Amino acid sequence: MESAVDIAAVDPIALEVIRYGLVSIANQIDANIKRTAFSPYIYEYNDFAVGLADSEGMLVAQCTGGMPPFVADSVGMAVRDGLQIYGRERLRHGDVILCNHAAVQGQHLNNTVMYTPVFADAGRGALIGFFAINVHWIDIGGCVPHSTDIFMEGLQLRSIKLWSNGEPIEEVYRIIENNTRLPGQLLGDIAAQLAGCLLGRDLTAALVERYGAPTFLRAVSIILDQSEAAARAVIRAMPDGEYAHETFLDNDRTSDDPLPIRVKAIVKGDELTIDYTGLADQVKGPINSGWFGGGQTTARVAFKYILGAGEAANEGTFRPLKLILPQGKILSANSAAPMGNYSTPFPTVIDAVIKALEKALPLRVPGGHFGTHSGVRFFGKKPDGKYFDSHDSGHGGWGACATHDGAGPFRTMAHGDTRVIPLELQETQLPMRIEEFSLRADSGGAGKYRGGLGFRKVYRMLGSCRLQTNLDRTKFPPWGTQGGREGKPGRFSIVPAATGAARPVGKEKGLELAAGDLVFVETGGGGGYGAPRERALSLIQRDLDAGYVSRDAAIADYGIDIDADGKARRAR
Repeated sequence: MESAVDIAAVDPIALEVIRYGLVSIANQIDANIKRTAFSPYIYEYNDFAVGLADSEGMLVAQCTGGMPPFVADSVGMAVRDGLQIYGRERLRHGDVILCNHAAVQGQHLNNTVMYTPVFADAGRGALIGFFAINVHWIDIGGCVPHSTDIFMEGLQLRSIKLWSNGEPIEEVYRIIENNTRLPGQLLGDIAAQLAGCLLGRDLTAALVERYGAPTFLRAVSIILDQSEAAARAVIRAMPDGEYAHETFLDNDRTSDDPLPIRVKAIVKGDELTIDYTGLADQVKGPINSGWFGGGQTTARVAFKYILGAGEAANEGTFRPLKLILPQGKILSANSAAPMGNYSTPFPTVIDAVIKALEKALPLRVPGGHFGTHSGVRFFGKKPDGKYFDSHDSGHGGWGACATHDGAGPFRTMAHGDTRVIPLELQETQLPMRIEEFSLRADSGGAGKYRGGLGFRKVYRMLGSCRLQTNLDRTKFPPWGTQGGREGKPGRFSIVPAATGAARPVGKEKGLELAAGDLVFVETGGGGGYGAPRERALSLIQRDLDAGYVSRDAAIADYGIDIDADGKARRAR
């Protein structure tokens, strides 16, 4: 802990310049990667995150967007593993290290952290920290499209150097290039990731040089302590107690058995403990994750939602957060467990932690959000024989809160600022045509404030390919809060051109599709907040006019009448 003299030695203006300067650097690198990456999964969908860790591997700052599960702890774990393997004495200016190992980061192998050390005095001084970027590598080999253990999922890289002392290691590049089906896209993304690490390092070093390493390091210590104090203040405002919620995932992809998601949130003084003892045990399906990268990640992301957008996301923020999680659960699985769809439980777990605190924070806790990846993956070969692999994800409705309707369609609470890939780009690069993209009426749960809407998207195949889907929360829809009603769950279906008969689709591992087949994706809506009969008539009319709510649903949910001119009025 810094002394009062040390803290006073940091000028308040310098402290704020350093605080926001670090975030600004991360945001600049975030923007650069979007401009330079080769894969739409990165430059459009934004499946990456940027962060700065200190010399011990603790998170100091992150970009304001990015994937929350990437920077919550996977960046820090990768750095700490590198420190353990190499030691500070074997890390030099110009080194670039890679790590995607499940035993370290606890996530699927596509999530690859790249980082480089930041030294003071143009690389000759003290170690300041590490600039790190976690990018979803588009393809790293492995089985298509399913796995039963981590060794089937592709290339494993545990804290190996991609560059050493400012020079690339050609053998490592060659290994990567020959273990991917999409070398052009992947190597292009790696180049963007590398450029981001090096520029982020240099910009951080320039900020250090501007104020001097001692002042910079004291400022970082103060920033972390201030974040901790702010987090503790939020917790102290909650009534002490033990709060719980239970829900379920549909299944693990290998059976139809629902999986329990039982969570407890224990508030005591200025500490919050998340208890995951009641989670489902590790499963055969590929939805497992590690204690780091899974359990700690979801607890931290949920905690950050509770704190609100105004508080920073750094190691200081998470000091008051404790975790109870036995080994061998779906969020604390062993490192050989299948993790290909590791994040499937995350949205539901995060949602459940927030819901558990409803009694403690009745005006802060919203209705449940659609809470599932709603993922569709089309893959195969084009007529020219080139392999293609398109990951598309459904955006759905978020829960309503005490002051307004739910937002959406957006991605889940585990996805940050990931976006819809433009339809024109999909149609240009893939053998498909998008025939409909619209809001899904009546998908949001009724309430004083209505849950957000999901969407409806229809793909027509222009050639043969295979389909993989990832949909959950169909049996246990998003809940309402404070008397609000649940949102509609998502659903997938296909209409084969050969038969013209629609049929539902569940979790598909590799369904064969032919030219002319239609694939329908309808995402879920969010839960409502408050009793539906309390909804203002003007809001009901607005929803009717916009097509967000159908006539029949408005009458049934809100107990109103609708005249011949389409005007809503209170039933007598």
